[in-house]
Amino acid sequence: MSHTLDLEKLCLECVDIARDAGSAILTIYDAGFNVEEKDDKSPLTDADMASHHLIVERLTQLTPDIPILSEESARLPFEERASWETYWLVDPLDGTREFVKRNGEFTVNIALIHQHRSIIGVINVPVLDVDYYAWENGGCYKVEHKGEAKPIKVKKLDGSKLSVAGSRSHGSEMMQRYMEKLGDVETLSMGSSLKFCLVAEGRADLYPRLGLTSEWDTAAAHCIVVQAGGYITRTDMSPLEYNTKDSLLNPFFFVFGDNSRDWSQYLDEQP
Repeated sequence: MSHTLDLEKLCLECVDIARDAGSAILTIYDAGFNVEEKDDKSPLTDADMASHHLIVERLTQLTPDIPILSEESARLPFEERASWETYWLVDPLDGTREFVKRNGEFTVNIALIHQHRSIIGVINVPVLDVDYYAWENGGCYKVEHKGEAKPIKVKKLDGSKLSVAGSRSHGSEMMQRYMEKLGDVETLSMGSSLKFCLVAEGRADLYPRLGLTSEWDTAAAHCIVVQAGGYITRTDMSPLEYNTKDSLLNPFFFVFGDNSRDWSQYLDEQP
């Protein structure tokens, strides 16, 4: 089906949708907001829902025949999703904890998945007014303040100090041990899917995620990193895929720009 879709056109439409969702989020961000708790105790704000409803409505208008899976939509049984060859995968507000902390490091993520791979990825950063987007075989771009789209790409290892992207809100003993084995590194702390973008634009060499994430957390960034020349793999260096199992949780993974090094060698053991 992906061959019959105009991926560039769809991607650019999604940039507009993500920007509008970002504007809806900012209206609430600037005005103050309620924080509820979801079943898993992660904060859910009015902004998540405003963004979710806007994106679902617009994507339904854009492609009425393509199903949508959003973090805030009802949980669909795998039996239903398993038959989907192509579907939208959306995180209406990635980095809710960063939103609640008011540090601006949250994003709107829209991805199109086809045959378990991300073939369109769009990330809007509302507070910074920045967009990252990519489509399969189309390259990867960054736009600041709705200006000119500039191609971005990963960097190769050049013998200088490794720069590693990490999470502001999540850390673990396993991660600490991994970082120690990497040696003397520069650490860049960032929230939400922005960590992937640091790798995609060559500001970080590696983002190891040795903690739980869901498929909507990685899908948009996945296409962006790959089209920028990088990689997202499981910790055994095999491909990270989507919609292959009942659970929507990802295995632990690595995001990196240069595949000349086996990033799994620094793990104590395979998780």
